[in-house]
Amino acid sequence: MGKGLSGGEVIRLRGMIVIMVGVTVTLIRCGVLVEGNVFSKQKILEVERKLTQLRRPAVKTIQSEDGDIIDCIDIYKQPAFDHPALRNHTIQMAPTYDLTKETKTMTKMDGLKKKSEQSSVTVKQTWKKSGSCPQGTIPVRRIRKKDLLRASSVKDYGRKKHSTLSRHVAESSDNKSVYLLRANHSKAILLTEGYSYTGAKGDIKVCAPSVELDDEYTTSQVCLINGPSFAFESAESGWAVNPSVYGDRNTRFFVYWTADGSKKTGCFDLTCPGFVQTSHEIALGAAIYPISVPDGLPYEIIVYIFKDPVTSNWWVQYGERINIGYWPPELFFALSYHATGVEWGGEVYSSRVGTTPHTKTDMGNGRFASTAGFSGVITRMRIHDNSPALKIPEWAETYMDEFNCYDAIYVEDYVEDPEFYYGGPGRNYKCP
Repeated sequence: MGKGLSGGEVIRLRGMIVIMVGVTVTLIRCGVLVEGNVFSKQKILEVERKLTQLRRPAVKTIQSEDGDIIDCIDIYKQPAFDHPALRNHTIQMAPTYDLTKETKTMTKMDGLKKKSEQSSVTVKQTWKKSGSCPQGTIPVRRIRKKDLLRASSVKDYGRKKHSTLSRHVAESSDNKSVYLLRANHSKAILLTEGYSYTGAKGDIKVCAPSVELDDEYTTSQVCLINGPSFAFESAESGWAVNPSVYGDRNTRFFVYWTADGSKKTGCFDLTCPGFVQTSHEIALGAAIYPISVPDGLPYEIIVYIFKDPVTSNWWVQYGERINIGYWPPELFFALSYHATGVEWGGEVYSSRVGTTPHTKTDMGNGRFASTAGFSGVITRMRIHDNSPALKIPEWAETYMDEFNCYDAIYVEDYVEDPEFYYGGPGRNYKCP
C-alpha cells in the first residue's frame, strides 16, 4: 500500500489497482470499487449509459426527508418518448372519459365512505413535505447509481423477475403438492373473468410488510390482464416494498406494465420508456404515508385504471382526483383492445417461494386474511365490462398459490359492498 496520485491511496486487490480519493472511488485497471464492492468496468459503463437514458435536465430539484431526490422535468422531455413506438406521440393532457358516469352506480356505501374520508387523513407522498413541482413539469424520482450497480442486470433493472409457467414445484409440510402459476411468484388474489374489461378500481389498505432479502418484493395492486400465462400483457398499480428497485423498504406507490410476461418489456414507474406522465402532483415510486398499523386506522389508496374510449390510452387515476398519466396502446397488442381479466390482491416474489425453507417476506401486512380487518384488505372493487359505467363484478373468486403461506377471503354475501381480505407471513409452522 502506498500513496497515489492527488493524495489518494493505491490498493492492490486481487491483481487490480484501485485509486481511492476520500470516501469515493475509483480508478481501476480491471474493476471499480464502490462502497466496498468491486464492479467490472463493463457494468460501470452500462450503468452510466442507463443513467444517461433516464435522467433529464431538471427545472427544479427537491430533496425529500426520506432521502429521495425528486427532479421536476419538462413534461415534453420525459423518458417515455425514448420508446420506439412513441417517438411521434402527442401527449393527451386529460382523459376524455366522463367520470360523472360513476355517480350512476355509486352505492349507499360509496356515499358514506366519501363522507367519512372528507374528515380523515388521506394518504400522501413524503417528498411533498419538502416542495412541489410547477405546472408543465412532472416529478421524477431520481434513480441512484448505487441502485443500478446493485441490480443483477442493468438492462432488466426495474422489471419484475420473469419466470416460466410452473406446475409442480415442491411438497408442502402436509405432503400436498404446491402449485404455482409462475415459479418464484406467489399470489393471493381476487379474480374476475368472462367479459371484455376496460377498467378496474379498488381501495387498497396501505401496509408496511417485511421483506426478508434485498432481491425479494411484495406488492398489493389492481391489475388488468390479457394474453396467455407465459407471455401475458398487464397494466397494474398499487403499492410495493421493493428493495431491488427502490433501495429501501419503504412502502411506495407504483405503476407497472408488461407486454410479454416481463421477459423483455415493461417496468416499474419510469425506469424504462413507456408510461406517459401528465400530473405534476404525484411522483411514481415515491414513499407514501400514513401507513396502516395493526388495530389502527385503515389508511387506503384509491387506484383506478381505465381505457380512454377515444384514444385507447390506459389511464391511471389516484385518489379519485388525480389523473397521473397513461400507457399508450402502442405498447401492447391484445391489451390495446381490452383486458380479459381483472385481479385485486397481493404478490410476493422470492427464489424461495414454493421451497423449504420458505421466504419470510410478508404479503399485505403479514397477517393471514381476516374479516375482522386485521389483514390486508381491498374494498369498493369495481370494473368496466360491456358497459361504460363502473359496477361491482357479477362473478369473482379467490386464487391462492400457497394457501398455507398467503391466503384470501372474499366476502360477498349479506353485505352491501363486497370486501376482499388477503395476506400472510410467508414462512410459519404451516409453511416451513
